[in-house]
Amino acid sequence: MGKIFKKNSLKISDTTRTRASELTLRESIYPLCLVTILFFLWGFSYGLLDTLNKHFQETLKITPSRSSGLQAAYFGAYPLASLGHANWILRHYGYKPVFLWGLILYGVGSLIAWPCILYRSFGGFCAAIFVIGNGLGALETAANPYLTVCGPPKYAEIRINLAQAFNGIGTVVAPVLGSYVFFKDTADNVESLKNVQWVYLAIACFVFLLAVVFYFSPIPEVTDADMAFQAEETHAGTDVKPFRKQYRLFHATFAQFCYTGAQVGIAGAFINYVVETKGTSSQTASRFLAGAQGAFAVGRFVGSFLMKYVRPRWVFLFYMTMCIVFIAPSITQRGNIGMSMLYITLFFESIIFPTIVALGMRGLGKYSKRGSGFIVGGVAGGAVVPPLLFAARDSQEGKTDAPTALAMTVPLCFFVAAWSYTLCVNFVPAYRDVADKFTTTEIGIVDAHNHDEESQVDNQGVKAKDEPLHAEVLDSEKKA
Repeated sequence: MGKIFKKNSLKISDTTRTRASELTLRESIYPLCLVTILFFLWGFSYGLLDTLNKHFQETLKITPSRSSGLQAAYFGAYPLASLGHANWILRHYGYKPVFLWGLILYGVGSLIAWPCILYRSFGGFCAAIFVIGNGLGALETAANPYLTVCGPPKYAEIRINLAQAFNGIGTVVAPVLGSYVFFKDTADNVESLKNVQWVYLAIACFVFLLAVVFYFSPIPEVTDADMAFQAEETHAGTDVKPFRKQYRLFHATFAQFCYTGAQVGIAGAFINYVVETKGTSSQTASRFLAGAQGAFAVGRFVGSFLMKYVRPRWVFLFYMTMCIVFIAPSITQRGNIGMSMLYITLFFESIIFPTIVALGMRGLGKYSKRGSGFIVGGVAGGAVVPPLLFAARDSQEGKTDAPTALAMTVPLCFFVAAWSYTLCVNFVPAYRDVADKFTTTEIGIVDAHNHDEESQVDNQGVKAKDEPLHAEVLDSEKKA
């Protein structure tokens, strides 16, 4: 294990193969635990955004359509990061520099948010959220694919879903703070927003400290050459084709766009939905949102457990189907029944995002880092669907007592579009075979590092134990 972590560099060539291509479960524990902290951070940030959405409407006297600008700014930054600056750093320098870059942007955005909240500048706060979104988009560009490749490929879906479960915990903590700390006693007046400024200051301090920890932590770098090796060993690689012909990747990106847009739209409108259908206050609705996000977190732990015994693609199909089944009744039902439908929908939403990432990256080989940028870029759906949902909601204002409920038709349509990828992964051989070959591979489990020069005996019969971290140049002609 120490040999893997011996070299601690901020740059490594993607044309080299390292021992990280065959990391064992034990060797991957520390870096995965460190990266999992990031999932809690952006889960907290995302949950806080959903809580602030409704309170901005009431405190600043703005319409739901305008308040959805928060989601547009937040998720609109993702493709700029995943397809732009973060992906460029990832392909030219590696995962660790992207982690550092994302944390710095997150911290800077949090500092900008502080005075914007203090002076009640909605436009300024949207700008701060855009910077934060760039930081979190950078972190997701690196963290999601890193979790799928850091460790035995067989457990990729389980790893990313377990880590994403801590994202769910963060989304629970944020509404609880909103209900019991930020807006306690002060309800929806200006003083309540001032309480939030200290949270963003604390976030800034914490992420800057975490950046220091990441800088000094020995994180194994997984290169595209490592991924090409895994694809070749499993005989499931599709990187022999040009990037423009990676149709599975583009379909996964489309599914991510549609699904994430639906998820963000539902969460962003949840408080409005509960206030309208149950007649409760925004403060009480925030507590219900915390409960719904708790169901979301539990769903990820349950899904991860099921994937240990059932093929991940089947769990994926079941969860995605249930999202459609339970979001539909929320359109016509009211009160506790309607809210319960949303609770169950959030439970089944839980594993969709990380599973699309894991399955979409299967077999990409040397295109892994570039491809991950596309899949994470699909998060931009979160900037498109919420405005559509709230526009539909505003169009029904005054015509019905629960316009937000009728607007749930919008995320239903996007769920159905994302379902197309789920069906292909399970029933189209070109999709299914690639996923199954990685699910059954023993890389990193049996004869780990068997292909490494360090683990082999040299001509004199002596193991090269004192050699530096081995890096084998990828034979580009072989992969052409």
